[in-house]
Amino acid sequence: MMTTALLGVKNLTVTAGRGADAPVIIDALSLTLAPSEIVGVVGASGAGKTVLSKAIVNWLEAPLSVRSGEVMFEGKNILTIPEGEMRGLRRRIAYVGSNPMGALDPTLPVGAQIVEKLRAVVPGTTRAEAEKRVIALLDAVRIPSAASRFHDYPSQFSGGMMQRALIVDALVTNPALLVADNVTQPLDVTVAAQVIRLMKELVTEFSTAVLFVSSSLPVAREACSRILVMEAGRIVEEQMTEALVTAPTYAYTRELVEQTPKIWAETVPMAKLADDRQVVVSLRDTSQIYQVKKRSGLGGVNQVRAVRNVTFDIRRGDSFAIVGESGCGKSSLMRLLSRLELPSSGQVLCKGEDISGLRGNALLGFRKTLQMVLQDPFGSLPPRTAVGRMLEDPLRTHGWRNAVKIKERVLKVMADVGLPETLYEELPLGLSAGQRQRINVARALVLEPEILIMDETLSALDQAEQFKLLDLFQKLQVEYNLTYIFISHDLAMVRKVCNRVAVMYLGEVFELADNDRLFFDPGHPYTKALLSAMPTLEERRYHPEDCLLEGEPPSPINIPQGCSFKSRCPHAMEICEQISPVLTVRGTTDFAACHLVKPVIDMDGGKVAIRAIVG
Repeated sequence: MMTTALLGVKNLTVTAGRGADAPVIIDALSLTLAPSEIVGVVGASGAGKTVLSKAIVNWLEAPLSVRSGEVMFEGKNILTIPEGEMRGLRRRIAYVGSNPMGALDPTLPVGAQIVEKLRAVVPGTTRAEAEKRVIALLDAVRIPSAASRFHDYPSQFSGGMMQRALIVDALVTNPALLVADNVTQPLDVTVAAQVIRLMKELVTEFSTAVLFVSSSLPVAREACSRILVMEAGRIVEEQMTEALVTAPTYAYTRELVEQTPKIWAETVPMAKLADDRQVVVSLRDTSQIYQVKKRSGLGGVNQVRAVRNVTFDIRRGDSFAIVGESGCGKSSLMRLLSRLELPSSGQVLCKGEDISGLRGNALLGFRKTLQMVLQDPFGSLPPRTAVGRMLEDPLRTHGWRNAVKIKERVLKVMADVGLPETLYEELPLGLSAGQRQRINVARALVLEPEILIMDETLSALDQAEQFKLLDLFQKLQVEYNLTYIFISHDLAMVRKVCNRVAVMYLGEVFELADNDRLFFDPGHPYTKALLSAMPTLEERRYHPEDCLLEGEPPSPINIPQGCSFKSRCPHAMEICEQISPVLTVRGTTDFAACHLVKPVIDMDGGKVAIRAIVG
């Protein structure tokens, strides 16, 4: 333990209510945090991590109540000081949560809201000074075109960008204590790595202490010098980070270590799939361009090139991943695949038919063939509708009328995804994130689709729940003969379940490869950068100091000539300035769009192969 504590939590007990029999959420918990220290708190959903985080910043809301204990910050118990004095301390204490989308006023620009906070807590700051500092911090957390996005509204930010904006909102006053509650969970790996680097820089430059709350032990390992493991409202183990990872003493900690996916240390068993399987989804030179009004008084529009000339096939039985940084075009591509939008050019084919032309019953039939499971397990379920009714509605939409058969079908799907029959008449209120996501999976499966799009489906769940649902997905794939399309920034999950991977950057597919080839022999420097940023407990195959990207992607409005990756590539050459590389075959089924992919003759069994030579 540290001898000089900035923060000291002593025997804190928090209950869900004020009565003597109220459930205990935090149970006589104690911890300390020194200036310039980053301490991790790790545990599963329901362990009490978020309640602890909010108690530390004195933001508990009814029915939560502090029964006993102290939260000492700079020598003062913030649980008992007057509200006026607490408002003054808000400049010294910052909190960032894991739900970015509802945290800011949707009617005001993001930058303006952060400026107003800065000027409120630092009197005397001019608007110009505040704007300059906010834009600098937005740029530091890699908001693309920060000076321009300063004026955007929250609805115009992606989830990952919104989380970075909230980190800026927390850091703008140079706080002494930052409570970061699962802040990297919705971020892609490179942005998460940048955020962790930024927190470490704050610790060095401003002596900011960070309480880093996370559901991911590998992420906490990247960020923290010391880790506390939390279970059922109590700290059950505390060690320096490397000691805890290599020699955990408590059974739950050992379970966390064992459940962490191995990226390179273990062989991932993948079923051998025939090359002549039916192609169920195809993109043919598909592009999507959005028209966005210019902010200048002269009017006109900018063209945002969100998807650029994408071509690939997905075969029956594939678990096909689409990965890349925030803003790379994954979400736009998902909307094209699901026909929520029509492409600006090119084709999206489902079993050989162009889905752009579908109307009426043909479109309804496509909706039955392809279903989606979305990211947010809370916002995607109607809170006042019983679980059974939610699962019945798709069947009624598609013409089912026999109430007995509808209920039989719903109960079977609930059983298939591990939901008890008792939830049929229950509302989703009070259910865990894992249970809610199982409802979303059941709602997609009830129509017996052939294709499921999983859009960041696991990103809101803790490590233990992810582990359970991945096993469930693999079981369901066999039982329902499903083809999966995973849209994800979680490369550890992709490594475990996906046989094919497409890597996107600035709207283009930069690499397309089988699982082993992509993780052990990537053909593009960008893929290496993504792999180097993956949080892991094992020895890295690729190291951030060699591969991690600096700067930000070019604007999708003004994409430069030549390779769009050249400004961030450690291997950029003269040819990259002028000519944009195209997907080049590597072997028989793998491709990379890089000038470093050159034909090298490998005579293997009389066959000529092409491989990448990336240093």
